[in-house]
Amino acid sequence: MKEEEIKKPENEIVNSRRDFIKTTTVAAAGFMIVPRFVLGRGYVAPSDRLLIASIGVGGKGQSDTAMFAKSGIADVAFLCDVDTRRAAKSVAAFPKAKFYKDWREMLDKEHKNFDAVSVSTPDHNHAIQALAAMQLGKHVYVQKPMAHDIYEARILTQAAKKYKVVTQMGNQGASNDGTRIMKEWYDAGLIGDVHTIHAWTDRPVWPQGIPWSTAQTEIPKELDWDLWLGTAPYKNYVNKLVPFNWRGWWDYGTGALGDMGCHLLEAPFSVLNLKYAKDVQCSVGSVYVDEFKRGYFPESCPPSSHVTLTFPKTEKTNGDITVHWMDGGIQPERPSELGPNEIFGDGGNGTLFTGTKGKMMCDTYGLNPRLLPLSKNENLTIAQKYARVEGGSDGHYKQWIEGAIAGYGKHELSSGFEVAGPLTEALLMANLAIRGYDIQKEVLGEDTYPGRSAKLLWDNDQMKITNFDEVNQFVKRNYREGWKALTL
Repeated sequence: MKEEEIKKPENEIVNSRRDFIKTTTVAAAGFMIVPRFVLGRGYVAPSDRLLIASIGVGGKGQSDTAMFAKSGIADVAFLCDVDTRRAAKSVAAFPKAKFYKDWREMLDKEHKNFDAVSVSTPDHNHAIQALAAMQLGKHVYVQKPMAHDIYEARILTQAAKKYKVVTQMGNQGASNDGTRIMKEWYDAGLIGDVHTIHAWTDRPVWPQGIPWSTAQTEIPKELDWDLWLGTAPYKNYVNKLVPFNWRGWWDYGTGALGDMGCHLLEAPFSVLNLKYAKDVQCSVGSVYVDEFKRGYFPESCPPSSHVTLTFPKTEKTNGDITVHWMDGGIQPERPSELGPNEIFGDGGNGTLFTGTKGKMMCDTYGLNPRLLPLSKNENLTIAQKYARVEGGSDGHYKQWIEGAIAGYGKHELSSGFEVAGPLTEALLMANLAIRGYDIQKEVLGEDTYPGRSAKLLWDNDQMKITNFDEVNQFVKRNYREGWKALTL
């Protein structure tokens, strides 16, 4: 994909401190900290703190915003949310932060008054909000998955490099010790050459595999529904879709894969240096709409799925790696090395590595790594090879802030977009198989869940499936009228 010439990022603009203090609304609100970029490249701000604008400050956005402040080296300067009910706790916690409902207005009016942006909104708006901030030269922290579509993930990955901004995806487990311990075990040859990965989850815990509601529901007065929809097609408001049940609808969410895949597959990506998958196939569960007929609701993610991805060999493996993803409560066969009453993963979720000499597994977020059988963990001593992130998953936030303060390319990140981009694309590629039109539909004479009858072959450079064009419509979706497609 060719990159176009753009205007110089905001972080290369040199303004005087005097002019800034005269005009900044942050100073007027009581913040006496000058954004670092305003003082010029390489200049250290008086307190060397990061000023953050948060888009989406309810739920996970609320905890993200609180963690930035907890780092001790950042200040929350601006808050933005389409729903004032959801934003209330963050507004109370940061009374000096100016509040906006429309993120576009905030970026337009206040972009000279902060250094970095946090995005914690539904999946379908991640990319457009993050890219807008990056094009202003802002460092970005984006909740998982970093994008809704493969095209969006690729654009954000390229944008981080082009605009030279510090990025981090919000899969906090990437900063836990567990992944680093497993990397050390693998490098030491304890399980041989890994050829197969299994990851599984008990998600979804929200409704999926259902038809869109036809009930007429009044939009809460505190919610800007049109702005919440953003890039997605316009539909009437549905009760309980906000704040959480949107995950089960393709227009907004990415299903169980988007919710948990970034947590459960991060360790395999890190341990084995996985990048882009080369093919995918799947099978999915369905539901009965009556006692005789199974239903297919293409707007909604299925209630369960088993997806198989193939990754090319890396410098850490001797051959291709097969990755199995299972959701909806489906789990792989218990390893023979695991005792009958020993917990598989953490019970509902887990990741299993199978190598030529043995196996290892971990819980969600890479926690509790252990070799199988569990007796192998007794008196196990392997030299530490990889630096740990202070605070583990909580330190994920501070790590990004420290990276932003240090500047692009000067600080190690656990889930910068060069790492998070390929991981996110793999999950979204798995969703291609789930979403694709069933090639046997006409033969069967009925709508069924897709992907049961084909292995989809992926051309990574062209970003397309080469043997079944119908699914390529989901690689890059069309935005609603009034919202421009992403371009670098």
